[in-house]
Amino acid sequence: MNIQQQVQLKPFNTLNLDAMASHYVKIHSIESVVDAIHFAQKQQLNILILSGGSNMLLPQHLHALVMHMDIQGIEFLAEDELTKTIKVGAGQVWHDFVLWTTEQQLYGLQNLALIPGLVGASPVQNIGAYGVEVGEFIESVEVYDRHLNQFNSIQAQDCTFAYRHSIFKNDPNRYVICHVVFKLLKNPDLKMNYGDLKTAMADEITAKNLQEQVIRIRQSKLPDPQTFPNVGSFFKNPIISEQDLQQIKLNAPNIPHYPQNDGHVKIAAGWLIDQSGWKGKRLAQVGMFDKQALVLVNYAEATLEDVQATYQAVQRDVFKQFNILLEPEPVLFNESGLIQAHVS
Repeated sequence: MNIQQQVQLKPFNTLNLDAMASHYVKIHSIESVVDAIHFAQKQQLNILILSGGSNMLLPQHLHALVMHMDIQGIEFLAEDELTKTIKVGAGQVWHDFVLWTTEQQLYGLQNLALIPGLVGASPVQNIGAYGVEVGEFIESVEVYDRHLNQFNSIQAQDCTFAYRHSIFKNDPNRYVICHVVFKLLKNPDLKMNYGDLKTAMADEITAKNLQEQVIRIRQSKLPDPQTFPNVGSFFKNPIISEQDLQQIKLNAPNIPHYPQNDGHVKIAAGWLIDQSGWKGKRLAQVGMFDKQALVLVNYAEATLEDVQATYQAVQRDVFKQFNILLEPEPVLFNESGLIQAHVS
């Protein structure tokens, strides 16, 4: 195990924020997970788990041990007539893994192509796109439980998967995700009724074409983090009551909305931001992207404070117009490496 000191995390977070970590280690195995935790305990350091860095807001200085997950590997575990079960290392690149599943004629994850990040982070947010959430295809999550000081396998039904939510968000300092076990379909069950997917697919109704169209649509709307540093969708789509929706429709009859199974309604956050005048608008070095209002971009050498000033201004304007408080998706860390609440 190689513990490094004073490591710049700018290359490891997709918003490209300067963040100097006092201690840093790359994790290649489950054995190094235990070693790193013991080191942090001896040095009285908090631990910050770094995956693909695509969903985090970091301060300029971090006095903590950053554990950068890089556990690789894909292992077939079981198979039946309809499904195959595979175990995937937390350090695998998510998009590459999705492409691999399609090549292997395994189905379910095609709608989640081109989502940035690593496999280990996918259960935390229960990543989702185009009508599919990853929790639908997770059988279990293999973790190191820091409270019990042991490795454990958490079954999907115990992960409390919900919209952009899981048990790992409820208790972020408890679990280190090492592997994710997926149960994927051997026959395609294509989800293509969300947004403009069905039209884009035309007459070629195949999993590969579904994946290709998802990639094409995402590339047309979302900026490449290498060119425009961003964390993807910055705000969650609000879920409101039918009564609140009817109230909003009095002044905004064309508001895009999607009924949920529990009777609530999901509202398109990007539309709210656009209607509030923020699409393509900047505040100093930070702004909302001109092709997709839901994406916050670092156009220069922005600090965390610059990012916060911009997204809080967006929140205020949306709330003023629609009486809806947008909730940021990325996780905010303080200088001690601990997650803190966003302040509106």
